[in-house]
Amino acid sequence: MHRCLQLAQLGASHVAPNPLVGAVIVVNDQIIGEGYHERYGQAHAEPNAIHAVTEKELLQQATLYVSLEPCSHYGKTPPCADLIVQMKIPRVVIGTLDPNPKVSGRGVKIMQEAGIEVVVGVLEKECYELNKRFFIFQNQKRPFILLKWAQTYDGFIDTHRQNNTEQALQISNEITRQLTHKMRSENQAIMVATNTVLLDNPSLTVRFWSGRNPIRIILDRRGRIPFDYQVMNGLVKTIVFTEKETKSRENLLFVSIQFDDKLLQNILKALFELQINAVLVEGGSKLLQSFINAGLWDEAHVEVSNQQIHEGVAAPTLSLAPDELLKIDNHSILNYTNKHFKSPT
Repeated sequence: MHRCLQLAQLGASHVAPNPLVGAVIVVNDQIIGEGYHERYGQAHAEPNAIHAVTEKELLQQATLYVSLEPCSHYGKTPPCADLIVQMKIPRVVIGTLDPNPKVSGRGVKIMQEAGIEVVVGVLEKECYELNKRFFIFQNQKRPFILLKWAQTYDGFIDTHRQNNTEQALQISNEITRQLTHKMRSENQAIMVATNTVLLDNPSLTVRFWSGRNPIRIILDRRGRIPFDYQVMNGLVKTIVFTEKETKSRENLLFVSIQFDDKLLQNILKALFELQINAVLVEGGSKLLQSFINAGLWDEAHVEVSNQQIHEGVAAPTLSLAPDELLKIDNHSILNYTNKHFKSPT
């Protein structure tokens, strides 16, 4: 099962909103085939592992290990549970059940009714952690929310700037910048507010890591962002939440929403309906603090450099201790978990 988890992780930048899944086929303590879900819309881990087996007759004496319950419904691919039955694999070991109501125990039932021995719950905690975004999306009907920012040692995320002709404060170093882009590739969407776009004119794409660009989510209440800015170029799917009536165009969806005291909760509901299972919130400070104050976040990743600038834009603040402290090239990485966030209602 440890090997299943290793394999599953290889799909981290490509399978959302599907879960990460790895599968290993064993006969007489020897691996004869393995695979993982490589890309959304393509074959799942189980058929990839089965197709990797050169001597198919060995499948009839094999054990299939898989990190998530095999699917039991037709989606973009046929049901994996049916394929396992068809190939007459006699034993299946599953990390954790699939929370998707279209599956949730049905895959196990199909296999058991065909006479297959099924074991469930091996490395269950680790399998859940691997797919925490998928589980939260399915169980709590909302996207997973990851907050991310970089700040100086004395607590600022930027200098005071008037427009995008002024250079932003460089806090991240080469290594931590790569890690930021890795996070972008591993989360289905990225969110920023108006001032961040106006001051930085960011592309919000993945450039220093391999993987898919996240869906861009922009909060632009009054429609202040010009159409010649990078986030409006239509090269990456972009969702703009606004109070201003604006016609959508290719790869650019405008969603009308009230910017009231339920704004964030209503955005999470809208993103769930749009099948977005994980959002990386990158800024600015006011937006990040709004999520913190409302308790609407799952994890936070905070980079702290050894710089001191004495004045500027104050960083968000969290009133709890980090779960983890890492050191990367003289920068501290603080990771936080919000254990109380359940649903956006």
